[in-house]
Amino acid sequence: MKRLILLRHGQSIWNLENRFTGWHDVDLSDKGREEATEAGRLMASAGLAPDAVYTSVLTRAIRTGFMSLDVLGRLWIPMIKDWRLNERHYGALTGLDKAETAAEYGDEQVHVWRRSFATPPPALTDDDERHPLHDPRYAGLDPALLPATESLKDTLARVLPYWESDIAPALERYPTLLIAAHGNSLRALVKHLERVSDEAITGVEIATGDPLVYELDDRLAVNAKYSLRDGR
Repeated sequence: MKRLILLRHGQSIWNLENRFTGWHDVDLSDKGREEATEAGRLMASAGLAPDAVYTSVLTRAIRTGFMSLDVLGRLWIPMIKDWRLNERHYGALTGLDKAETAAEYGDEQVHVWRRSFATPPPALTDDDERHPLHDPRYAGLDPALLPATESLKDTLARVLPYWESDIAPALERYPTLLIAAHGNSLRALVKHLERVSDEAITGVEIATGDPLVYELDDRLAVNAKYSLRDGR
């Protein structure tokens, strides 16, 4: 049996400020750090010892993985960082206050941008400083790969090939694998693992700092799934 642990990062500073974050790099809030530490305690209590951790290249996910592993005494395990596990890119909404955005564009439109499967927010222009073209962590990538905005469908289109090419094969070497990432990149994985429909995935929520454990067979089919925080 293989175990895959999905861990959404703890509350970030922009989560606390109710801003659209996406690819913008912000750190954890004090509550987020507590959630990351508690995630480590929950894994320890469940007897889970990750053999490796995959994470995005964004600080809030990296720090969540690091802090949870610190509790487990497993900072020495491999940590693989990849941009394809980043949060979905919120385009021109990045940095905006969610309530103010709803007041400007209407609740219904903002709900579509936030929760629909295939409708992305308005895109950034290439010269916008928020575009990943201007972030040194993506300097080695083909600019055509860097999004100006994304829907969940777009996020799935980058996460799934990475799952198939790198993470799924790694479960042979690392039978207990932790992925510390983001709400939408993890929802993309949940959609694949559980074969959730395009319509149903819009209602799936992943709590911050709550390790979600999948027990997988040799074909990586799901045998069991449970949350360590509430046991279901």
